[in-house]
Amino acid sequence: MSFITRGFTGRSRERDDRLPPGQTLVHDFPVLSAGPTPEVDTADWEFTIRTEHGGRRWSWDEFMQLEIEDVTTDIHCVTHWSKLGTSWRGVSLDTLFAEVETEYDYVMAHSYGGYTTNVPLEELLGGRAWVAFEFDGEPLDPEHGGPARLLVPHLYFWKSAKWVRGLELMPTDDPGFWEQNGYHLHGDPWKEERYW
Repeated sequence: MSFITRGFTGRSRERDDRLPPGQTLVHDFPVLSAGPTPEVDTADWEFTIRTEHGGRRWSWDEFMQLEIEDVTTDIHCVTHWSKLGTSWRGVSLDTLFAEVETEYDYVMAHSYGGYTTNVPLEELLGGRAWVAFEFDGEPLDPEHGGPARLLVPHLYFWKSAKWVRGLELMPTDDPGFWEQNGYHLHGDPWKEERYW
């Protein structure tokens, strides 16, 4: 089993002001994953937010009853590819956190399959992040994180955890999977925050 799955298939020489430094425009949707793709049925899927006060939980059906937003955004991978004008549907983290109380400033995203990534809470609020379940008008393919993935498009795409199952609030900015392996704790593509 390979550690990294199929990546992007070529580099474009096109330049665009929407490309952060060191990025190359692609027109396909590269797939990069650490480990195998988990199979998650929506009948078994659930999403939780855990805080120091307890937690909230949504089943797939409950999640689909929340306010759904259409999102068009650029995405940027730490492996130097960018895809512009991507179209998603999902639930804003603002909606999910509307009734959540916490004094903590950091979040660990947890995925089916064991993947984790850390994100400051402020980076997930204010219309900046979603739990997405559609891409380009179709249900999100498992290889791209379906049935649902975190979408944090202003950070490098490893922060947009595939197969997301929950968020855990934390008092400190503890590193997730890739962050423990040398990736930057924050991951701003415009500052090229790729590695520690």
